[in-house]
Amino acid sequence: MINDFSPVLTAISAAQSQRGQQGSSALVIGVCATDEGPVLLPNPLPVAGARALADSLEALGVSGASDEVVRIPGMDPLPFPLLVLTGVGRITGEPGAGVSEEALRRAAGAAVRHLAGTPGVTLGLPAETPGLLAAVAEGAALAAYTFTAFRSAETQQKAKNPVEGAAVVTSLKPKVSGPVLQRAAAVGRAVRATRDLVNTPPSHLYPASFAEEVTEAVQSLPVKVTTWDEKQLEKEGFGGLLNVGKGSSRPPRLVKLEYTPAKGSRRAQHIALVGKGITFDSGGLSLKPPTSMTTMKSDMTGAATVATVIAAAAELELPVRITGWLCMAENMPSATAQRPSDVITIYGGKTVEVMNTDAEGRLVMADGLVAATDETPDAVIDVATLTGAQMIALGSRTTGVMGTETLRDELVAAADHSGEAAWAMPIPEDQRASLDSSIADISNVGDRFGGMLTAAAFLRDFVDAGREPAEAKDAPTPWAHLDIAGPSFNESGAYGYTPKEATGVMVRTLLTYLEGRADPQRSK
Repeated sequence: MINDFSPVLTAISAAQSQRGQQGSSALVIGVCATDEGPVLLPNPLPVAGARALADSLEALGVSGASDEVVRIPGMDPLPFPLLVLTGVGRITGEPGAGVSEEALRRAAGAAVRHLAGTPGVTLGLPAETPGLLAAVAEGAALAAYTFTAFRSAETQQKAKNPVEGAAVVTSLKPKVSGPVLQRAAAVGRAVRATRDLVNTPPSHLYPASFAEEVTEAVQSLPVKVTTWDEKQLEKEGFGGLLNVGKGSSRPPRLVKLEYTPAKGSRRAQHIALVGKGITFDSGGLSLKPPTSMTTMKSDMTGAATVATVIAAAAELELPVRITGWLCMAENMPSATAQRPSDVITIYGGKTVEVMNTDAEGRLVMADGLVAATDETPDAVIDVATLTGAQMIALGSRTTGVMGTETLRDELVAAADHSGEAAWAMPIPEDQRASLDSSIADISNVGDRFGGMLTAAAFLRDFVDAGREPAEAKDAPTPWAHLDIAGPSFNESGAYGYTPKEATGVMVRTLLTYLEGRADPQRSK
């Protein structure tokens, strides 16, 4: 159901010759920018044709800048009516040698995005190693996206559908290229599914329907689903979810996803993921300004990310046990909404003085963190569009990563490897002091300076909060927090493989991290 929302790239294949795939109408090749001018990257063009094109780049106005895409007529003897030049940005050294995987990923994505309306394309970018092949294939898979679920049939008929098939020219043998392309396709599906969920309007995606969507999406996979409705949440004391959601006519849900690998499950690492799933955030009684609400359908990105990552891990049969906790609620103002100065009890018994109802995400995440760490996983990672302060500190494209130092650094390394921007941030002890409450265990807001760090300090208080103190002290659960407030939703124009609005950020990072946990040698 999730993947039915939008047309998808149905096929990624490897082409063993310069003729590409049957039915392909465009050949994409790369151009880099150097101090001496634009230079063609290694490509499948005939030698004479490549030389002639290289001599014409400046006359064609091609610079090789990142995100530049220029179309020209095809050339004999290749069977492509269209030749597409895509920029990879500035490099130093020999063309091809200094091009990063992420630069190729973005260049492939920019070309595929600009070629919407073209059924099939062949990508003649450098792909002679598994890493380069993966980057080019992922760029294509990530860029072939549009969200059309709520357009009329008449409007949709006028729109250009994304590229449906892509072939990557490579000399790698099928036994090597096959698994690489299989993973790239799975990554693309997971990212597009995340985008579909986030782009769905709150009129249609609310806690109950969100839970149903997730349940349906994993029904063919070896993933067990358990859902708590509002009665079960009240019975078991999930006070964060209940109190955030009680101002809405659409009650909260908690969804637990459990993936256990078929082979070697007894030895498998156990990783818990906790996702913030606020399907719409009005701010509650601490009401947001109207213009600040327009993107708040995206406040459930963390939960969507956790769901699609687990689905992809199950599809790829990763030998690692994963438990996901999706904390779903709608934060609305009403006569039944929680009030500033209310005291609520989180799952496990800790009390919180709610001083700002717009700091609600940390309340539902507190429930999820206690539940997740009660099971003593090897590590717990939470993902949330948690603070506007994240954007002030790191901008709109870089995820803030906080928590246990070793785990934090592993995630930053996984992001670097995946081509996603992430930055390690501290949690200074003085930030926690500002959360002290005179009447409860903790307040939900503290010092507004360094607000991203204060929010992380709040969450940290609930890691292992349900375990016996001595046990938690002797064997604390490694924990990391990903604040994706800015990177999760692109309010400016599309670029590279990234569309406007939902981006699907951190799906690639988390899959890379999980693969490293499944195969420790891979992460070294």
